[in-house]
Amino acid sequence: MAAILWVTPASIAARPVADLIIRGGTIYRGSDAPFVGDVEIVGDRIVAIGPRLNDPAKRIIDARGMIVAPGFIDPHTHMGTDLASDVPRDRLVAAFLLQGVTTAFIGNDGGGDPDLARVLGSVKDKPVGINFAAYAGFGAIREQVIGEADRAPTASELARMRALVAGAMCQGALGLSTGLFYAPQSFAKTDEVVALAREAAIRGGVYDSHIRDESNYTVGLAAAIDEAIRIGREAAIPVHISHIKALGVDVQGQAPTIVAKIEAARRAGEAVTADQYPWLASGTSLVASLVPPWAQDGGRAALIARFDDPATLARIKPEMTENLRRRGGAERLLLPDRDRTLGEIALQYRGDPVTVAIALIRAGDPAVISFNQGEADIATFMTQPWVMTGSDASPGHPRVFGTFARKYAVYVREKHLITLRQFIERSTALTADTFGLGDRGRLRVGGYADVVVFDPDLYAARATYRQPTLPAVGVRTVVVNGQLAVDNGALTNRAAGRALPHKPMPGTCP
Repeated sequence: MAAILWVTPASIAARPVADLIIRGGTIYRGSDAPFVGDVEIVGDRIVAIGPRLNDPAKRIIDARGMIVAPGFIDPHTHMGTDLASDVPRDRLVAAFLLQGVTTAFIGNDGGGDPDLARVLGSVKDKPVGINFAAYAGFGAIREQVIGEADRAPTASELARMRALVAGAMCQGALGLSTGLFYAPQSFAKTDEVVALAREAAIRGGVYDSHIRDESNYTVGLAAAIDEAIRIGREAAIPVHISHIKALGVDVQGQAPTIVAKIEAARRAGEAVTADQYPWLASGTSLVASLVPPWAQDGGRAALIARFDDPATLARIKPEMTENLRRRGGAERLLLPDRDRTLGEIALQYRGDPVTVAIALIRAGDPAVISFNQGEADIATFMTQPWVMTGSDASPGHPRVFGTFARKYAVYVREKHLITLRQFIERSTALTADTFGLGDRGRLRVGGYADVVVFDPDLYAARATYRQPTLPAVGVRTVVVNGQLAVDNGALTNRAAGRALPHKPMPGTCP
């Protein structure tokens, strides 16, 4: 049984009336065995946790029969647009709050704006509903310096890119994120990435990567994992593999091999972790799914010009056909804005799927939901103690509204693949420890009061691939920095989130 703990310089008689007590729930602190008890909050901090707290409080929440846990932390999202929106309700990020997610990372896949002072400082004028931290993105930096060309940087360009990473780290970036699968990042050689990752490493950052190949488009899944580990080793930086998976019909079943590679690196002293979403389908764009990287050299205008050239188009189409096969065919690509598969659209227009895909790309670059994974691989990755929960939240995919809730409902409650404690710890403390969020990710005295209370019988995702914006159910209470963000299952519209700048290593910044 956990002892009652209290931190305050005042005497017991002079301690303040609590702002909030969450009473009688089964408490999972993020580590250690659960127990039935109370959590007491004053201001933005937890001041006491114990089996029975009889202190006065301005508000007492009855949590009997509920699970009380640290607010969930999502290490991979694409919610930066919502967090910077001019619309206050968008900035609440209700889809996350109604799952119990209180902290999210942005700037993943190499897209993070290196102007971290602006990104993190936006909360001064635009309050947000959740806490957030941000990466500097390799793609954004490379485009700023080199553009979208398939070439190596000059010495001076590499120096400029290194300076941008260093500056971003000194402004509070978590580290460097990459999306080496995506053009123009895919044009970079490993040594270029190592050089930039070193700048993040010097300042205590993390290397987060959508690896170069999650399938067999180019180097293959295994070689892409090897490259990520190599970057970590040569740059002396912790490596985090984004949304780990075996994507496509040719690599399904390779999860045990990938796990063995990462385990070997960890035994050798390399810091390697990963995140994962519990869905069979990924989310990306039609271009990224089907168009070969060489055809994207120079950006969208250059791609359209290649489509317009009959000889070049004749070279592109067979490669697109092969990429479509890798992903399981036209019926396995769902275009959420049309609520139809590529196969259904091709049938409607009486064309072959690749020709129809090119016509769609000419009009834009639509998002696609790509059904490309196997349950056995998902299970293999999910059961690893170094794999945490992450949504990769992006518009049109149900993972925005349902990742954490689905993982619990399907893989804890229904399939019993992982335990409730494992689900909570790999959605909270593991993430906080990996990324240095010392005062979050656990329910402990002195820590920030980010708390979720959910019903273990009801907590579940409702979002589906055809109805991706249905909110999750079963969350009763969410507290963000001591403020009620969800009360009795409903949003309070309080924007209590904060920007979380990473502190660079002492002596590494001006």
